[in-house]
Amino acid sequence: MIENPQIPRDYLPFWPRLTGSQQELILRQAQLRRIPKDEIVHNGKEDCVGLLLVIEGQLRVFTLSEEGRELTLYRLFPWDMCLFSASCLLKGIDFHVIVQAQQPSLVLHIPPDTYRQLMEESLPVSLYTNELMATHFSDVMWQMDQILNKKMDSRLAALLLEESALAGSDSVSSTHEKLARHLGSAREVVSRLLQYFASEGLIRLGRGSILLLDRPALERLASASLR
Repeated sequence: MIENPQIPRDYLPFWPRLTGSQQELILRQAQLRRIPKDEIVHNGKEDCVGLLLVIEGQLRVFTLSEEGRELTLYRLFPWDMCLFSASCLLKGIDFHVIVQAQQPSLVLHIPPDTYRQLMEESLPVSLYTNELMATHFSDVMWQMDQILNKKMDSRLAALLLEESALAGSDSVSSTHEKLARHLGSAREVVSRLLQYFASEGLIRLGRGSILLLDRPALERLASASLR
């Protein structure tokens, strides 16, 4: 927790439509938290930490299969808000997700009781919450469609392009295991596909890094899996 924080009001889209007492409630109860890389911020449906708004860094929202295999559902960047970390506030929502810091991050944390009060008192907050929930479920359903209907080579090519865009470079710093966790696949499957991509001249494999050599070919391969 950061002592005496300046709450970044601009990051809250409903802020101008709150009453003075509701704004004061947020200023009194919300906290800025620094989260180290790889720290678990929220762990499953029994863990209701409240609302998390990303100010700096990146959070990853993922789920686990019965075999313990991870699958990234979506990622959160600055200005994005994590709603599933406050799942106890959402009636009828029974969804097990884990939220982890992908990078050292700064988040605005609104405790669950505070956000519950805001939803009950403020129509703008309630409407925003419903819109946010619909957006997150759309992300989840898109991911399910990818798993059920798209080929792994297309999904892997799309992930490499996404990681490249996030890094702002043709060089992607990632291990085969990390890519597999994003895709909900086995490391061996991802390694075989990467070796195939390399043999086709699409990428060059290094220790802990992947260099994209033929971006147009990767984009064609990933066309069915690009957002």
